[in-house]
Amino acid sequence: MKRARDLGIPFEGKCGKYNAITDVKGVEVGYSTIIQGKPEDYVNSFSDFARTGVTAILPRGKRRSMVFAGRHDLNGNGELTGSHWIDDSGFLHGPVLITNTNSVGIVRDATLKWMLENKYYYPVYHNDQEVEETAFFYPVVGETYDGLINNINGFKVKENHVYEALNNAKTELIQEGNVGGGTGMRCHCFKGGTGTSSRVLTEEEGGYTVGVLVQANHGTREKLEIAGVPLGKEINNCDQIINTLGIKPGDGSIIVVVATDAPLSPIQLSKLCKRVPIGIGRLGGGYENGSGDIFIAFSVANENAFSYTSSMVEMLSDVRMDPLYKATAEAVEESIVNAMVAAKSMMGRDKNYLPALPHDQVIAIMTKYGKLIK
Repeated sequence: MKRARDLGIPFEGKCGKYNAITDVKGVEVGYSTIIQGKPEDYVNSFSDFARTGVTAILPRGKRRSMVFAGRHDLNGNGELTGSHWIDDSGFLHGPVLITNTNSVGIVRDATLKWMLENKYYYPVYHNDQEVEETAFFYPVVGETYDGLINNINGFKVKENHVYEALNNAKTELIQEGNVGGGTGMRCHCFKGGTGTSSRVLTEEEGGYTVGVLVQANHGTREKLEIAGVPLGKEINNCDQIINTLGIKPGDGSIIVVVATDAPLSPIQLSKLCKRVPIGIGRLGGGYENGSGDIFIAFSVANENAFSYTSSMVEMLSDVRMDPLYKATAEAVEESIVNAMVAAKSMMGRDKNYLPALPHDQVIAIMTKYGKLIK
């Protein structure tokens, strides 16, 4: 799997061991990638054809957890279930999943069932006794639209795919590009999908880690820039083919999940999310009304933050947040580029075609502008 740094693309900041969201201790990521049929097999929504999937991010792995969380929308043309309770309570209770627009319901319901079966919830107590099978929680599921490539109205995501993503989650180097919920996505009119990156602060800054995972399905080609180089305008003979659907360039969406081990409050995590658009904007994204640009951040610090009585928590001073803001923007930028570099060309429904970002042209153009790291 090629990544952006393998091509010599320059980025600011120091990344972690895997340069992934899984560099944040305890965070696990799992996928279910659904590839069914050949492009010629697609006739209508009843066809046995799919290019989609599910991505699962588990803040503390496969064990009961409640973590401080915050969120922010740059543009709200999308969905993130459970977000109202995050706003009110400041807690994320359970995993975050990402899929396609029309599969949010099945993914949410299957996640709830998985959480119940695995006792991945905080029970309700009465007279200091746990009341069996009684709890309330709101699974968090985000989405982006893959209807250009996928048989999105065929509803091919099933309960077993959600279980696969959750049960296969791991804390190590993870795949990027055409995997999980990112399988059928496009980014800046090239093949997009799933991408990840991380940043590690210096000891003077606290030594904290920030990890990011994106499902990138946004942006126009003409505005694409990497390290200030107008790649979208410079790349030749590598055009998308859209035979159906009058969807505008740039419409689609991006979901961004930010994880950190810094002890941040829900308000501070929401502020962290507000720095996500900086990374998107550096690459020329974030302008379109038809895009749902939705972000969530959580902290794995403060292990005992949730309590039915009271708890003591640690909180970083706001005056020490600057390096975390910068790290977030940097990791978002690299995550998006990693998604594009790793993604392979894909032909989908109605023979709509999304080309992969051409590595040879990227190297040549970056060299021409004196930006390539050798």
